[in-house]
Amino acid sequence: MKQNHPFHLVDQSPWPICTSFSVFSMLMGIIKWFHLYKMDLVILGLLLTLLCSYQWWRDITRESTFQGHHTMKVTKGLQWGMILFIISEIFFFLAFFWAFFHSSLSPTIELGMNWPPKEINPFNPLEIPLLNTLILLTSGLTITWSHHSLMENNFNQAFQSLLLTVMLGFYFTMLQGFEYIEAPFSIADSVYGSTFFMTTGLHGLHVIVGSTFLLICLIRLYKNHFSSTHHFGFEAAAWYWHFVDVVWLFLYISIYWWGS
Repeated sequence: MKQNHPFHLVDQSPWPICTSFSVFSMLMGIIKWFHLYKMDLVILGLLLTLLCSYQWWRDITRESTFQGHHTMKVTKGLQWGMILFIISEIFFFLAFFWAFFHSSLSPTIELGMNWPPKEINPFNPLEIPLLNTLILLTSGLTITWSHHSLMENNFNQAFQSLLLTVMLGFYFTMLQGFEYIEAPFSIADSVYGSTFFMTTGLHGLHVIVGSTFLLICLIRLYKNHFSSTHHFGFEAAAWYWHFVDVVWLFLYISIYWWGS
């Protein structure tokens, strides 16, 4: 039946409920891993989550690219949804920054009245943290270059600059992992260790998600899914990546530089 409105009423899909059960299984698996030291359920839950997510996103790609369901009205709604999601993420990080500043601005007697606490040897902010800052700032430039190239129908430059952004994202993750391996303190080392690893680890998780997001956009760009006027999937990934960049700047200045 022909519709007389520009909105998209989604078809019934099994993927939301399947993904919910998969994530639930993964979280139960994490609890089992922590208490019984067995990773079988968490691995199964992760694989099921990835499988359901892939098929869910595949259907959305078909709706937007091949079936033409993402009209200008639908795209506007998706843009507002992404903006509200990023705002919720800002408040998520704000909670961890609040915990850090609450502890660092008034260190208790258990911490030796010092910040960083006694016996804690913090990272040198001019080594790997500074390199990671330069990497993320450069990736912000390359994703902007890619976006402008796409809007100007220069698909060759758009692909090359997006590929650079993905490579820089995974390079950042590799350096962050190396930093964690070489860390002279652990998450159990007072409130400093817990706030450091929770905040930087949460940001690292967002970098991995953002890099994967951009990698999918790279594949879609290669398959000509985007045009100069219809590329919200790419635009949402770029917004998310800029958010990751800005959070890292606050994180570097407050935790690595000022907090050391």
